[in-house]
Amino acid sequence: MSAPGPKLPPLELSDEEHAELQRWIRRRKTAQDLALRARIVLACAEGLSNAQVRREVGVSAPTVTKWRQRFIAHRMDGLTDEPRPGRPRTITDAQVEAVVAATLESTPAPDTHWSTRSMAEHTGMTQNAVWRIWNAFGLQPHRREQFKISTDPFFIDKVRDVVGLYLDPPERAVALCVDEKSQIQALNRTQPVLPMMPGTPERATHDYVRAGVTSLFAALDTATGQVITSIHRRHRAIEFKKFLAKIDREVPADLQVHLILDNYATHKTAEVRRWLVRHPRFHLHFIPTSSSWLNLVERWFAEITNRLIRRGTHRSVQALEKDIRAWAASWNENPRPYVWTKTAEEILESLASYCQRISKRTNQSEH
Repeated sequence: MSAPGPKLPPLELSDEEHAELQRWIRRRKTAQDLALRARIVLACAEGLSNAQVRREVGVSAPTVTKWRQRFIAHRMDGLTDEPRPGRPRTITDAQVEAVVAATLESTPAPDTHWSTRSMAEHTGMTQNAVWRIWNAFGLQPHRREQFKISTDPFFIDKVRDVVGLYLDPPERAVALCVDEKSQIQALNRTQPVLPMMPGTPERATHDYVRAGVTSLFAALDTATGQVITSIHRRHRAIEFKKFLAKIDREVPADLQVHLILDNYATHKTAEVRRWLVRHPRFHLHFIPTSSSWLNLVERWFAEITNRLIRRGTHRSVQALEKDIRAWAASWNENPRPYVWTKTAEEILESLASYCQRISKRTNQSEH
């Protein structure tokens, strides 16, 4: 049996301190570091050991020890960050709290979000002070990210199926991530592109002339990074069937073919199903709806978009298609596979945790 640890100094709270710590936790959008420190101190005040607090709150043992000792020594002031060397602070904790609370819990009508200027006018601080507070708490009101959670009823099964192919592909088989990048525009700038010079980036006119569109079909080999491509002016089921036939020609006949693809309608037509019946070595694995991140060929599409298509200038569709073929051929000379690392369970646990957080925030905002 291990020896007992040192006796912990008692931590007792006054009614005011207990109420203030509870307020930090209950507040709808309290800074997470302060809320965590409040939970640690409240757990210590219940007489729990550091090990028990660590398990209950979900932090490391040194973290529990640090905030227990800081509170005993400095009470509530000990839960804020320690002063740093330099000029004394001119902004109080109350002012910082007011900026953080206003940023998280309100908007400056009629605007949709705060700027440093509008927050400075609202609080009477300087724009630089507002920026420093936002930077310290990781607040970026000007940014907005997008998300979409799949509502596919078979989401879990499909994630496990596809990730299983990535992490443990079957023997004597090839796993290919398949998709189409449709409506690629051949764009020609209205004036010549000015080359980069020291101190000046490359410059191009904001307007352009459209010369037509094309579609790129691609199948990424998850093991080697090699890509089978085909270019068509349209992306109907008939073009998809032609691409399947090309894959069938290029993959050795003794290998099974597992295709990872999305739920696009052209992938499920009767004509495509009849083709698959005549080619039983092909096996389709559909990713969940609204889950393009699960298809590795999307990462390859990002490569060709960033390195060729976005800044390319083409006077005709034929010129665009020629450049796409040349870029894909160059890639296949030195392919680089994308290595999938997360297991299906890790993905599902991460998604469940995210859903719980946004559900809690949504419920809090409604109340």
